[in-house]
Parts: sequence; C-alpha cells; structure tokens
Amino acid sequence: MENFSTLQQIFIWAIPVLFAITLHEVGHGYIAKLLGDPTAAERGRLSLNPLKHVDPMGTVVMPLVAFFLSGFVFGWAKPVPVDWSRLKNRKRDIALVALAGPGVNLIMIGIWIVLAMLFMDGANQNNMFAIIIILMAWAGIIINSLLMILNLFPLPPLDGSRVLYALLPDKWGAKYLQIEPYGLIILILLLVSGILFKVLGPVLTGVQTFLFQLIMQ
Repeated sequence: MENFSTLQQIFIWAIPVLFAITLHEVGHGYIAKLLGDPTAAERGRLSLNPLKHVDPMGTVVMPLVAFFLSGFVFGWAKPVPVDWSRLKNRKRDIALVALAGPGVNLIMIGIWIVLAMLFMDGANQNNMFAIIIILMAWAGIIINSLLMILNLFPLPPLDGSRVLYALLPDKWGAKYLQIEPYGLIILILLLVSGILFKVLGPVLTGVQTFLFQLIMQ
C-alpha cells in the first residue's frame, strides 16, 4: 500500500467498504422481509445502491477520519428499518434478522478470499490489475471481518445485542434494551479508550491471520 498514492489507497478501500456496509444492511432487511416484515422493502432499502444506505457520519466522515489518522478504515451505514411487531416469531426472528448482517459479511469474506486466490499468480507476476484486486481483497477481508466480529459484540444497538435480547427472559430483555439510547456513546468511549479492541482484538487478529494464511497456502 505504501507505493500507492493517497487517492489510490482510498479507491482500493472504498469499494470493499461500500460493499461491506451496504450489503450488511441489505442482509438485515432481506431476512426481515422473508420473516414477515417488509418495512425495509417498502422504504426502498433493499437496494444495492450505496446511496440508499449512506449515513453521512458513519459512511463518509468516520472512514475518512479513521483512514487519515491511522491508515485503518471503520464505518457504518444507515440502519435498515425493522418493525419487530411484524415478524412472525418475534424473539426468534429478531435474532435471525440480527445475525443476517454478520452472516452477509462472512459470505463476502469468502468471495474476497476466492478473488485473492484467483489473482494471486497475476500479482506475483507484477500485473498491476491483479495487484489492485489482491489489495482490494485484503481490504475486503479486513473490513468484513471487523464488521462481523464488532457487530456480534452484545452492546445495543449492535447485532449481538439483538441476539442476546432474544435469549433473555422478557423482563430482563426490556431492561437490557434501555441501554440503547446511550449505546453509540458507550461504543465510541470503548473505541477511543482502547478497551473494545483489547477485548475483541485477539479474536479479530486470530480470524484475520487464519484467513490470510488460507490465501497464501
């Protein structure tokens, strides 16, 4: 990456990031529709057009700030609307809808791995197109594994909190979700303080190391 200009590096990261955060949200909406809640479809949020899912802060400002401060990219899209009351089996389906986002990220990891393997020989022969695809694949694996693991953290409104809510008794679940209005603030504090990555870092590093070794075999 060091041999590429800043604009080239942004381009290499932009496509994997847009796919990761857009399809993550589409996954939530699509599974919600299958389970009885067409709210996202009714509001045009099952589109693959990234502009439908852009959150100015999470999709534009945050990734750029993170990139220029650390060379690392982190962000989020505008959450798709889900009406829990329209789901057929409320608690079970809340968990399934929540798991759909990380599940899509897992599928995208698989796709980026296949692309990396297909273009590896070309990259080894210094084919510039193949090198760019490999770098995009690397970026795709990094951002998708990050989103998958981070979103499974059980802090409202992250996806893991929906799964935990579905597993809790109704009384405890209701109390647990009262944290949600403060969830983003708590998340930012955990990120800034480094606590979150002390907790998730070993898991993330282990997963990414395994994936990269899989490609290089």
